Amino acid sequence: MNRSKRKKVIIIGAGISGLSAACYAAKAGHEVHILEKNGSPGGRARQFKTEEGFTFDMGPSWYWMPDIIENFFQDFGFRSADFYTLDPLNPQFEFISKDKRVSIPKDAKEIRALFESEEPGAGKKYDDFMRAAKFKYEVGMQQFIDKPCHSILEFTKPSLLSSALKLHLFRNFRSYVGSYFKSPLLRSIMEFPVIFLGASPAKIPAMYSLMNYGGYELGTWYPQGGFFELIKAMVKIAEDLGVKIHYHAAVKDLKLIADQSKNVRIASFKIQNETHTADEIIASCDYQHMESLLPEKFRNYSSSYWEKKTFAPSSLIVYLGIKGKIPSMKHHTLFFDAGLDEHLDEIYKEKSWPKNPLFYVCCPSKTDPHVAPSGAENLFLLMPLATGLEDTEEAREKYLDIMLSRIQKHFECPEIKERILYKRSYCVADFKKDYHAYGGNAYGLANTLSQTAILKPSIRNKKIKNLHYTGQLTVPGPGVPPSLISGKIVANEI
Repeated sequence: MNRSKRKKVIIIGAGISGLSAACYAAKAGHEVHILEKNGSPGGRARQFKTEEGFTFDMGPSWYWMPDIIENFFQDFGFRSADFYTLDPLNPQFEFISKDKRVSIPKDAKEIRALFESEEPGAGKKYDDFMRAAKFKYEVGMQQFIDKPCHSILEFTKPSLLSSALKLHLFRNFRSYVGSYFKSPLLRSIMEFPVIFLGASPAKIPAMYSLMNYGGYELGTWYPQGGFFELIKAMVKIAEDLGVKIHYHAAVKDLKLIADQSKNVRIASFKIQNETHTADEIIASCDYQHMESLLPEKFRNYSSSYWEKKTFAPSSLIVYLGIKGKIPSMKHHTLFFDAGLDEHLDEIYKEKSWPKNPLFYVCCPSKTDPHVAPSGAENLFLLMPLATGLEDTEEAREKYLDIMLSRIQKHFECPEIKERILYKRSYCVADFKKDYHAYGGNAYGLANTLSQTAILKPSIRNKKIKNLHYTGQLTVPGPGVPPSLISGKIVANEI
C-alpha cells in the first residue's frame, strides 16, 4: 500500500464484525486499533470458565454456513483447521413437538426418508425445496450479501435482476413452506431456521429458505473447545497483522470538527480520560448506542426511527452445570412442544413474558469432553423474549423452573433441579449493560422485507465523513456469517 494512504483506523467493539473489519483493514495496510469496553473479545460470542470446571460459550452455538466462515480464513491464507477441529453433528439436532420427538440426521438421504415417513410425497418435496434453497443460497451469498447497500442501483445489473425474480422476495416464508408441506411437524421443522432472523415466519421473505440449505444441507458443526475457538482464531489473525486490541476501553466525549470544505469529522474521543485521534472510525458496537454519543443533528436516525423498527428478540439464557449425565439428550434440542404463534405474538405484539414458552437447549458436553468435568453435563438454555421487558430475578427463576420441568419430562434426568452444580442467568438487563443493546435485544434487527438490504441502517454516517457502522444492526444482518461479511464490507469502504 502507498504509505501516504495509510490510515489510523479505530474500531469500537471486538465482536465478530469488529474483529473481521480489523483483519481486513490491517491486511490493506492500515494501522488498526480495537477498543473493547469488556475484558475479553467476542462480543456476544464471549466465553467464560467456572471454578467447578465448566466452560460456557455465552452466545452463538449453531455453526452453520461453514463455507462462509471458511471464506474468511481463506482471505488470510488459512483454513479453519489451522486453528480448531470442526466436527459434524449427527444428528444435527433433536426437535420436540407436542406429540413427537424427532432427530434430524446429518445425511440428506436420511432427512428425505424422515420426511417421507411423516407425509407421503414429502421426500421429493424436500428435494425440490432444497434445490430452490440452494439457488437462493448461491445467489444470495455470491451476488447480494456483500453489497454495501448505499443505493438500489447496486442491484440493477441484468444478471442480478433476473436472479431476484427467483428469490421470492415478496412472498412470506410461512406460505412458501406451506406450499411444499402439509404436516404441522414438517412445517415447524422447516420454519425453525428463520427464527434466527428474528421475526415470525409469516413476516420473513421466502428468500431466506437459503437458511435451510446453509443449515440442513451444509450440515451443523461444532468446533472442539467451543464457539469461542472462532474468536480466538480471529484475534490471532488480527494480532499477527498488527492489530492492537485494548480492553476495558469504553469510548466517550467525541469531539467533532469541520474542515475547510465543511466536511464534519470526529477529531478526537476519550478513553479513561485520555484523548485519542483517528482517521477513520468503525462502530462495531450497538448502532443506536453509537449514535447516542453524537449530537442529535449528526445522527443518521432519530429516536423515533429506532422505536418503529422491528427488533429481533432478546433472550433469557441460563448456563447450567449439572451433576451426572443426561443419557438421551443430544447436542442441540429444540422444545417446540408449545404453540409457536402464541409465543411469537407475546414477543412481537403483546411484548410480554410468555405463558407457555418455546426454548432451546445446547449440551456441548455430548460432543466435547473439555467443557464439563468428568461425569457432568454442560447445559445452555435459551428462551426468546420480547425486547424491553422488565427483567427481574424472580422472572428468571420462574422460567428456569418451567424449562427444567419440561427437560425432566422428556429426558432421563430425575431430580435435575437438585443436581445443579453451577448456575448463571443472562437476560435483557445484561444485554443492555454489556453491549448497550437497544431494548436489550440479542440478535439485532429482524430480517423483514422492510428491513432488508438498502432498507437497513446505513453503514456510513451521512453527516460525519469518517464514521462507519458494522454488525447486526446494519447490512447484511444478524448472525455469525453475516457479521463476518459485514466487517469485510465496511473495511472495503475505507
